[in-house]
Amino acid sequence: MSRNIEVVVVGGGYAGVLAANRLTQRRDVAVTVVNPRSVFVERVRLHQVVGGSHRGVVEYRQVLGERVGLVVDTVTRIDACARSVALASGGTVGYDYLIYAVGSGSAAPHVPGAAEFAYPVATLEEAQRLREAVEAAPAAAAITVVGGGSTGIEIAAELAEQGRRVTLVCGGLLGPYLHARVRRAVARRLARLGVTVLEGPDAKVTAVTRDAVRLSGGNALPSTVTIWTTGFGVPDLAARSGLTTDASGRLLTDETLTSVDDARIFAAGDAAAPSDRPLRMSCQTARPLGAHAADTVLARIAGGRPAAIDVGYFGQCIALGRRAATVQLAAKDDTANKYSIGGRLAAGIKERACQGVVKELVEEARKPGSFSWQFKDDKRRGLLRAEHRTTPAAP
Repeated sequence: MSRNIEVVVVGGGYAGVLAANRLTQRRDVAVTVVNPRSVFVERVRLHQVVGGSHRGVVEYRQVLGERVGLVVDTVTRIDACARSVALASGGTVGYDYLIYAVGSGSAAPHVPGAAEFAYPVATLEEAQRLREAVEAAPAAAAITVVGGGSTGIEIAAELAEQGRRVTLVCGGLLGPYLHARVRRAVARRLARLGVTVLEGPDAKVTAVTRDAVRLSGGNALPSTVTIWTTGFGVPDLAARSGLTTDASGRLLTDETLTSVDDARIFAAGDAAAPSDRPLRMSCQTARPLGAHAADTVLARIAGGRPAAIDVGYFGQCIALGRRAATVQLAAKDDTANKYSIGGRLAAGIKERACQGVVKELVEEARKPGSFSWQFKDDKRRGLLRAEHRTTPAAP
Protein backbone atom coordinates (compact mmCIF):
# COMPACT_ATOMS: atom_id res chain seq x y z
CA MET A 1 0.00 0.00 0.00
CA SER A 2 1.39 3.42 -0.93
CA ARG A 3 1.75 5.96 1.86
CA ASN A 4 -0.26 9.15 2.16
CA ILE A 5 1.03 12.44 0.80
CA GLU A 6 1.73 14.59 3.86
CA VAL A 7 0.83 18.29 3.71
CA VAL A 8 1.58 20.60 6.65
CA VAL A 9 -0.24 23.92 6.91
CA VAL A 10 1.59 26.36 9.20
CA GLY A 11 -1.08 28.64 10.65
CA GLY A 12 -4.76 28.11 11.38
CA GLY A 13 -6.34 31.41 10.35
CA TYR A 14 -8.74 32.06 7.48
CA ALA A 15 -6.21 31.15 4.77
CA GLY A 16 -4.78 28.13 6.57
CA VAL A 17 -8.12 26.54 7.50
CA LEU A 18 -9.61 27.02 4.04
CA ALA A 19 -6.49 25.56 2.43
CA ALA A 20 -6.44 22.58 4.79
CA ASN A 21 -10.09 21.74 4.18
CA ARG A 22 -9.73 22.10 0.41
CA LEU A 23 -6.78 19.72 0.30
CA THR A 24 -8.96 16.84 1.53
CA GLN A 25 -10.46 16.54 -1.96
CA ARG A 26 -7.84 13.83 -2.43
CA ARG A 27 -8.20 10.77 -0.22
CA ASP A 28 -4.46 10.08 -0.38
CA VAL A 29 -3.57 13.48 1.14
CA ALA A 30 -3.08 13.69 4.91
CA VAL A 31 -3.31 17.29 6.18
CA THR A 32 -1.93 18.63 9.46
CA VAL A 33 -2.49 22.18 10.66
CA VAL A 34 0.08 23.49 13.15
CA ASN A 35 -1.25 26.46 15.13
CA PRO A 36 -0.28 27.97 18.50
CA ARG A 37 -3.91 28.20 19.70
CA SER A 38 -6.48 25.48 20.23
CA VAL A 39 -9.32 27.70 18.96
CA PHE A 40 -9.95 29.48 15.66
CA VAL A 41 -9.76 33.27 16.01
CA GLU A 42 -12.27 35.44 14.14
CA ARG A 43 -9.91 38.36 13.56
CA VAL A 44 -12.67 40.37 11.90
CA ARG A 45 -14.33 40.50 15.33
CA LEU A 46 -11.39 41.63 17.47
CA HIS A 47 -12.93 45.10 17.88
CA GLN A 48 -15.96 43.34 19.38
CA VAL A 49 -13.68 41.42 21.74
CA VAL A 50 -12.33 44.79 22.93
CA GLY A 51 -15.89 46.08 23.34
CA GLY A 52 -17.04 42.91 25.11
CA SER A 53 -19.80 42.09 22.61
CA HIS A 54 -18.23 38.91 21.19
CA ARG A 55 -15.73 36.23 22.25
CA GLY A 56 -14.10 36.20 18.82
CA VAL A 57 -13.34 32.46 18.78
CA VAL A 58 -14.79 29.27 17.28
CA GLU A 59 -13.83 25.70 18.18
CA TYR A 60 -11.60 24.20 15.50
CA ARG A 61 -13.72 21.09 15.21
CA GLN A 62 -16.51 23.34 13.92
CA VAL A 63 -14.43 24.68 11.01
CA LEU A 64 -11.84 21.96 10.27
CA GLY A 65 -12.68 18.89 8.22
CA GLU A 66 -12.75 15.52 10.00
CA ARG A 67 -9.66 14.33 8.11
CA VAL A 68 -7.58 17.40 9.05
CA GLY A 69 -5.24 16.92 12.00
CA LEU A 70 -4.47 19.75 14.42
CA VAL A 71 -1.19 20.17 16.30
CA VAL A 72 -1.37 22.93 18.92
CA ASP A 73 2.20 24.19 18.87
CA THR A 74 4.42 26.86 17.32
CA VAL A 75 6.70 26.21 14.35
CA THR A 76 10.15 27.60 15.15
CA ARG A 77 11.91 26.64 11.91
CA ILE A 78 11.20 25.21 8.48
CA ASP A 79 13.91 22.82 7.22
CA ALA A 80 13.32 22.77 3.47
CA CYS A 81 16.13 20.27 2.83
CA ALA A 82 14.80 17.75 5.35
CA ARG A 83 11.17 18.65 4.55
CA SER A 84 10.24 19.06 8.18
CA VAL A 85 9.24 21.73 10.65
CA ALA A 86 10.64 22.10 14.15
CA LEU A 87 8.19 22.75 16.97
CA ALA A 88 8.59 24.84 20.11
CA SER A 89 7.75 21.76 22.16
CA GLY A 90 10.84 20.04 20.78
CA GLY A 91 9.32 17.72 18.22
CA THR A 92 9.30 17.79 14.43
CA VAL A 93 6.66 17.19 11.76
CA GLY A 94 7.64 15.97 8.30
CA TYR A 95 5.95 17.01 5.08
CA ASP A 96 5.86 16.40 1.36
CA TYR A 97 4.32 19.84 0.76
CA LEU A 98 4.00 22.84 3.07
CA ILE A 99 1.62 25.83 3.02
CA TYR A 100 2.93 28.89 4.84
CA ALA A 101 -0.12 30.69 6.29
CA VAL A 102 1.26 32.30 9.45
CA GLY A 103 -0.82 35.48 9.11
CA SER A 104 0.16 38.79 10.65
CA GLY A 105 0.30 40.59 13.99
CA SER A 106 1.11 43.98 15.43
CA ALA A 107 4.12 45.75 13.97
CA ALA A 108 6.69 46.80 16.53
CA PRO A 109 6.05 50.51 17.26
CA HIS A 110 9.02 52.86 16.86
CA VAL A 111 7.49 55.74 18.83
CA PRO A 112 9.12 56.20 22.26
CA GLY A 113 6.98 54.69 25.01
CA ALA A 114 4.49 52.99 22.69
CA ALA A 115 5.78 49.47 23.34
CA GLU A 116 5.69 50.04 27.11
CA PHE A 117 2.44 51.97 27.58
CA ALA A 118 0.19 51.42 24.54
CA TYR A 119 -2.04 48.40 23.92
CA PRO A 120 -1.74 46.66 20.51
CA VAL A 121 -4.79 44.82 19.24
CA ALA A 122 -3.81 42.58 16.29
CA THR A 123 -4.15 39.23 18.12
CA LEU A 124 -6.76 37.62 20.34
CA GLU A 125 -4.54 37.82 23.42
CA GLU A 126 -3.85 41.52 22.80
CA ALA A 127 -7.56 42.25 22.37
CA GLN A 128 -8.41 40.37 25.59
CA ARG A 129 -5.70 42.23 27.51
CA LEU A 130 -6.99 45.54 26.19
CA ARG A 131 -10.55 44.63 27.16
CA GLU A 132 -9.40 44.05 30.74
CA ALA A 133 -7.65 47.46 30.76
CA VAL A 134 -10.77 49.23 29.48
CA GLU A 135 -12.98 47.52 32.06
CA ALA A 136 -10.56 48.51 34.84
CA ALA A 137 -10.52 52.17 33.77
CA PRO A 138 -13.05 54.64 35.26
CA ALA A 139 -16.11 55.31 33.12
CA ALA A 140 -14.99 58.88 32.40
CA ALA A 141 -11.36 57.96 31.68
CA ALA A 142 -9.78 59.34 28.53
CA ILE A 143 -9.13 56.66 25.91
CA THR A 144 -6.87 57.40 22.94
CA VAL A 145 -6.92 55.27 19.81
CA VAL A 146 -3.83 55.78 17.63
CA GLY A 147 -4.33 54.97 13.95
CA GLY A 148 -7.06 56.09 11.56
CA GLY A 149 -7.38 52.87 9.56
CA SER A 150 -10.30 50.46 9.73
CA THR A 151 -9.15 48.85 12.99
CA GLY A 152 -8.78 52.20 14.75
CA ILE A 153 -12.15 53.40 13.48
CA GLU A 154 -13.94 50.22 14.56
CA ILE A 155 -12.45 50.21 18.06
CA ALA A 156 -13.07 53.94 18.58
CA ALA A 157 -16.72 53.56 17.52
CA GLU A 158 -17.24 50.40 19.58
CA LEU A 159 -16.01 52.04 22.79
CA ALA A 160 -17.66 55.42 22.18
CA GLU A 161 -21.01 53.74 21.66
CA GLN A 162 -20.64 52.39 25.21
CA GLY A 163 -20.27 55.93 26.51
CA ARG A 164 -16.47 55.97 26.71
CA ARG A 165 -14.59 59.23 26.11
CA VAL A 166 -12.55 58.45 22.98
CA THR A 167 -10.07 60.44 20.92
CA LEU A 168 -8.99 58.98 17.57
CA VAL A 169 -5.54 60.21 16.52
CA CYS A 170 -5.00 59.62 12.80
CA GLY A 171 -1.67 61.28 12.09
CA GLY A 172 -2.65 61.45 8.43
CA LEU A 173 -6.14 61.10 7.01
CA LEU A 174 -9.06 59.39 8.69
CA GLY A 175 -9.65 56.16 6.76
CA PRO A 176 -6.97 56.61 4.09
CA TYR A 177 -8.48 53.77 2.02
CA LEU A 178 -11.86 55.52 1.86
CA HIS A 179 -13.13 57.78 -0.89
CA ALA A 180 -13.37 61.42 0.30
CA ARG A 181 -17.18 61.33 0.19
CA VAL A 182 -17.32 58.14 2.29
CA ARG A 183 -14.67 59.51 4.66
CA ARG A 184 -16.90 62.49 5.44
CA ALA A 185 -19.82 60.17 6.21
CA VAL A 186 -17.66 58.11 8.58
CA ALA A 187 -16.46 61.31 10.31
CA ARG A 188 -20.07 62.40 10.84
CA ARG A 189 -20.97 59.06 12.41
CA LEU A 190 -17.95 59.19 14.73
CA ALA A 191 -18.87 62.73 15.74
CA ARG A 192 -22.41 61.62 16.61
CA LEU A 193 -20.92 58.91 18.82
CA GLY A 194 -18.81 61.54 20.58
CA VAL A 195 -15.42 60.53 19.14
CA THR A 196 -12.91 63.38 18.84
CA VAL A 197 -10.96 62.88 15.60
CA LEU A 198 -7.52 64.48 15.20
CA GLU A 199 -6.07 64.47 11.67
CA GLY A 200 -3.17 66.02 9.82
CA PRO A 201 0.55 66.61 10.36
CA ASP A 202 0.09 68.07 13.85
CA ALA A 203 -1.62 64.86 14.96
CA LYS A 204 1.32 62.49 14.60
CA VAL A 205 2.19 60.71 17.84
CA THR A 206 5.74 61.46 18.97
CA ALA A 207 5.72 59.80 22.40
CA VAL A 208 3.49 57.76 24.71
CA THR A 209 3.66 57.86 28.50
CA ARG A 210 1.71 56.03 31.16
CA ASP A 211 -1.00 58.71 31.21
CA ALA A 212 -0.55 60.84 28.07
CA VAL A 213 0.02 60.88 24.32
CA ARG A 214 2.29 63.59 22.90
CA LEU A 215 1.67 64.95 19.40
CA SER A 216 3.90 66.54 16.77
CA GLY A 217 1.97 69.80 17.03
CA GLY A 218 3.08 70.18 20.64
CA ASN A 219 -0.10 69.06 22.37
CA ALA A 220 -0.20 66.37 25.05
CA LEU A 221 -3.46 64.42 25.37
CA PRO A 222 -4.35 62.93 28.76
CA SER A 223 -4.83 59.20 28.16
CA THR A 224 -5.66 56.55 30.74
CA VAL A 225 -5.74 53.82 28.07
CA THR A 226 -3.80 54.24 24.82
CA ILE A 227 -4.64 51.81 22.00
CA TRP A 228 -2.13 51.25 19.18
CA THR A 229 -3.65 50.18 15.84
CA THR A 230 -1.05 51.42 13.34
CA GLY A 231 0.62 48.86 11.11
CA PHE A 232 0.78 45.11 10.88
CA GLY A 233 3.86 42.91 10.77
CA VAL A 234 4.39 39.29 9.77
CA PRO A 235 6.31 36.65 11.75
CA ASP A 236 9.96 36.22 10.79
CA LEU A 237 9.69 32.43 10.48
CA ALA A 238 10.38 32.40 6.72
CA ALA A 239 13.44 34.63 7.03
CA ARG A 240 14.77 32.63 10.00
CA SER A 241 14.35 29.48 7.93
CA GLY A 242 16.50 30.84 5.11
CA LEU A 243 13.61 31.39 2.68
CA THR A 244 13.44 34.45 0.45
CA THR A 245 11.12 37.17 1.69
CA ASP A 246 10.10 40.66 0.62
CA ALA A 247 11.20 43.77 2.52
CA SER A 248 8.40 43.26 5.07
CA GLY A 249 9.19 39.61 5.76
CA ARG A 250 6.45 38.01 3.64
CA LEU A 251 7.38 34.78 1.84
CA LEU A 252 8.24 35.62 -1.76
CA THR A 253 6.37 33.50 -4.31
CA ASP A 254 5.48 33.41 -7.97
CA GLU A 255 1.91 34.02 -9.16
CA THR A 256 0.91 30.43 -8.38
CA LEU A 257 1.88 31.07 -4.71
CA THR A 258 4.89 28.73 -4.99
CA SER A 259 7.99 29.82 -3.09
CA VAL A 260 10.77 31.14 -5.32
CA ASP A 261 13.15 28.87 -3.37
CA ASP A 262 11.30 25.57 -3.17
CA ALA A 263 8.61 24.00 -5.38
CA ARG A 264 7.15 22.17 -2.36
CA ILE A 265 6.52 25.30 -0.26
CA PHE A 266 3.58 27.61 -0.87
CA ALA A 267 2.21 30.73 0.82
CA ALA A 268 -1.25 32.13 1.50
CA GLY A 269 -2.79 35.02 3.40
CA ASP A 270 -1.10 38.04 4.95
CA ALA A 271 2.39 36.51 4.88
CA ALA A 272 2.44 35.88 1.11
CA ALA A 273 4.16 38.18 -1.40
CA PRO A 274 3.32 36.92 -4.89
CA SER A 275 5.69 38.46 -7.46
CA ASP A 276 6.79 40.91 -4.74
CA ARG A 277 3.41 42.62 -5.18
CA PRO A 278 1.52 41.55 -2.02
CA LEU A 279 -2.23 42.02 -1.83
CA ARG A 280 -4.09 43.88 0.91
CA MET A 281 -3.84 42.20 4.32
CA SER A 282 -7.44 41.19 5.00
CA CYS A 283 -9.83 38.29 5.42
CA GLN A 284 -11.08 39.21 1.94
CA THR A 285 -7.64 38.32 0.54
CA ALA A 286 -6.84 35.38 2.84
CA ARG A 287 -9.70 33.12 1.80
CA PRO A 288 -9.10 33.06 -1.98
CA LEU A 289 -5.33 32.85 -1.44
CA GLY A 290 -5.84 29.89 0.90
CA ALA A 291 -8.02 28.18 -1.68
CA HIS A 292 -5.53 28.93 -4.45
CA ALA A 293 -2.55 27.62 -2.47
CA ALA A 294 -4.43 24.36 -1.94
CA ASP A 295 -5.30 24.17 -5.64
CA THR A 296 -1.63 24.71 -6.52
CA VAL A 297 -0.57 21.85 -4.22
CA LEU A 298 -3.22 19.57 -5.73
CA ALA A 299 -2.05 20.50 -9.23
CA ARG A 300 1.57 19.71 -8.31
CA ILE A 301 0.55 16.32 -6.88
CA ALA A 302 -1.41 15.51 -10.03
CA GLY A 303 1.48 16.58 -12.25
CA GLY A 304 -0.53 19.44 -13.73
CA ARG A 305 0.29 23.09 -14.29
CA PRO A 306 -0.90 25.38 -11.47
CA ALA A 307 -2.85 28.50 -12.40
CA ALA A 308 -1.86 32.06 -11.53
CA ILE A 309 -3.78 33.87 -8.80
CA ASP A 310 -6.76 35.97 -9.84
CA VAL A 311 -8.06 37.80 -6.79
CA GLY A 312 -10.27 40.89 -6.98
CA TYR A 313 -12.09 43.00 -4.41
CA PHE A 314 -15.49 44.53 -3.73
CA GLY A 315 -14.38 47.14 -1.16
CA GLN A 316 -14.28 47.21 2.62
CA CYS A 317 -16.80 46.88 5.48
CA ILE A 318 -16.10 49.01 8.55
CA ALA A 319 -18.23 48.71 11.69
CA LEU A 320 -19.23 51.98 13.33
CA GLY A 321 -20.56 50.57 16.58
CA ARG A 322 -23.16 47.84 16.86
CA ARG A 323 -25.92 49.77 15.05
CA ALA A 324 -24.15 51.24 12.03
CA ALA A 325 -21.37 50.57 9.55
CA THR A 326 -20.09 51.68 6.18
CA VAL A 327 -19.53 49.48 3.16
CA GLN A 328 -17.01 51.27 0.93
CA LEU A 329 -17.39 49.92 -2.60
CA ALA A 330 -14.36 49.57 -4.87
CA ALA A 331 -13.19 48.48 -8.28
CA LYS A 332 -11.92 44.92 -8.56
CA ASP A 333 -8.33 46.22 -8.34
CA ASP A 334 -9.19 47.53 -4.84
CA THR A 335 -9.47 51.20 -5.82
CA ALA A 336 -12.19 52.81 -3.69
CA ASN A 337 -14.92 54.73 -5.52
CA LYS A 338 -17.52 57.27 -4.37
CA TYR A 339 -20.23 54.67 -3.71
CA SER A 340 -21.03 53.23 -0.30
CA ILE A 341 -23.78 51.77 1.87
CA GLY A 342 -24.26 53.12 5.37
CA GLY A 343 -26.35 52.96 8.54
CA ARG A 344 -28.23 49.92 9.81
CA LEU A 345 -28.28 48.26 6.39
CA ALA A 346 -24.47 48.33 6.30
CA ALA A 347 -24.33 47.05 9.89
CA GLY A 348 -26.43 44.07 8.79
CA ILE A 349 -24.12 43.47 5.81
CA LYS A 350 -21.07 43.62 8.08
CA GLU A 351 -22.54 41.12 10.54
CA ARG A 352 -23.61 38.75 7.78
CA ALA A 353 -20.11 38.99 6.31
CA CYS A 354 -18.55 38.07 9.67
CA GLN A 355 -20.88 35.10 10.00
CA GLY A 356 -20.47 34.19 6.34
CA VAL A 357 -16.71 33.68 6.41
CA VAL A 358 -17.07 31.09 9.17
CA LYS A 359 -19.88 29.40 7.23
CA GLU A 360 -17.57 29.25 4.20
CA LEU A 361 -14.96 27.39 6.23
CA VAL A 362 -17.60 24.98 7.53
CA GLU A 363 -18.94 24.38 4.01
CA GLU A 364 -15.43 23.77 2.64
CA ALA A 365 -14.88 21.24 5.43
CA ARG A 366 -18.13 19.49 4.54
CA LYS A 367 -17.67 19.72 0.77
CA PRO A 368 -13.99 20.31 -0.14
CA GLY A 369 -13.57 22.37 -3.30
CA SER A 370 -16.87 24.23 -2.93
CA PHE A 371 -15.38 27.65 -2.15
CA SER A 372 -15.27 30.03 -5.11
CA TRP A 373 -14.39 33.70 -5.49
CA GLN A 374 -16.39 35.77 -7.95
CA PHE A 375 -14.24 38.92 -7.93
CA LYS A 376 -11.37 38.82 -10.44
CA ASP A 377 -8.72 41.46 -11.08
CA ASP A 378 -7.58 41.63 -14.71
CA LYS A 379 -5.48 44.73 -14.02
CA ARG A 380 -2.86 42.89 -11.93
CA ARG A 381 -2.02 40.47 -14.71
CA GLY A 382 -1.62 43.33 -17.18
CA LEU A 383 0.71 45.18 -14.81
CA LEU A 384 2.86 42.09 -14.34
CA ARG A 385 3.08 41.57 -18.10
CA ALA A 386 4.12 45.21 -18.54
CA GLU A 387 6.79 44.86 -15.82
CA HIS A 388 8.12 41.71 -17.47
CA ARG A 389 8.44 43.49 -20.81
CA THR A 390 10.33 46.43 -19.31
CA THR A 391 12.67 44.40 -17.06
CA PRO A 392 16.02 43.64 -18.73
CA ALA A 393 16.82 39.97 -19.09
CA ALA A 394 19.34 38.60 -16.59
CA PRO A 395 22.78 37.84 -18.05
